[in-house]
Amino acid sequence: MTPQSRKIIEDFQIRKSKKQKEAFRTWLCAELRNAGYAPSVQTGFAAKNVVAGDADTAKVIFSAHYDTCAVLPIPNFITPRNLFFYICYQMLFLLIFLVVIFLFDFSFFLLTGAPAAVGIGLSYILCIFLVWWILNGPANKHTANDNTSGVVTLLETALTMPDEDRKKVCFVFFDNEEKGLFGSAAFTRAHKKAKKEILNINFDCVSDGDSIQFYPGGGLKKDGAALEQIERAFESRGEKQTEVVRGFGFYPSDNAAFKRGVGVCALKHKKIVGYYINRIHTSKDTIFEEENIEILRDGAVRLAKNF
Repeated sequence: MTPQSRKIIEDFQIRKSKKQKEAFRTWLCAELRNAGYAPSVQTGFAAKNVVAGDADTAKVIFSAHYDTCAVLPIPNFITPRNLFFYICYQMLFLLIFLVVIFLFDFSFFLLTGAPAAVGIGLSYILCIFLVWWILNGPANKHTANDNTSGVVTLLETALTMPDEDRKKVCFVFFDNEEKGLFGSAAFTRAHKKAKKEILNINFDCVSDGDSIQFYPGGGLKKDGAALEQIERAFESRGEKQTEVVRGFGFYPSDNAAFKRGVGVCALKHKKIVGYYINRIHTSKDTIFEEENIEILRDGAVRLAKNF
């Protein structure tokens, strides 16, 4: 990896507060300028995206979200090809959330004998506090996979991209994906052509797993030529296998803002659940497999050259 990428891993894994994000954007823009780009910070609703390249003339937009999340007691668990299990896990998360509120309310009533209305009111306050914690709680200090891996992949690709191919691409570091895809929503509102017509390859959680998978949206799945182009560019290497998922599959990230968006992630596999991502949003998010980054960087460069 480049010295810049090691700098991110060592000094910029936490990018949550306004101050932390500002420090990262300042450093990132300086590094991109040193590499010959003319980056800008584009401000939209609740987001500040770093953009290098012309989004309206590019053949492909490479992206990743740079914001990081609060640390949680249980991981976000994503199963992109098993919707039933994914929904069950989300429901389990909600159930735990409600049980905590109920136990608080019940314990408060037993200990104080206060009227039920008081307990209910405090339960609402606790509910608001828990939602606030999920969105704005203490920063997770370990973000190797989510999404330092995507940021490093994007920067490595930008620094490696040959001069003759740079006009074909646009690099976008999205803000506030963790709070509701605000960065990509702001970007596509400002760039209508990019939203509807331009291929987007979005790197999110790409460093923990041997199966690197590409999840095209419904509109792009109909374009067999584009899918074949992606398959040719991103090659498997040894135990690391790449796959463009043509059947059922989803990836809930910034690629959803683009009609021709592709979500890229690395997954592990178990018989019952199938392919999955775990550890993210917790202190166990420490796995960073450099070979995954190299495969994606080299593939992105090949993809741009073939346009």
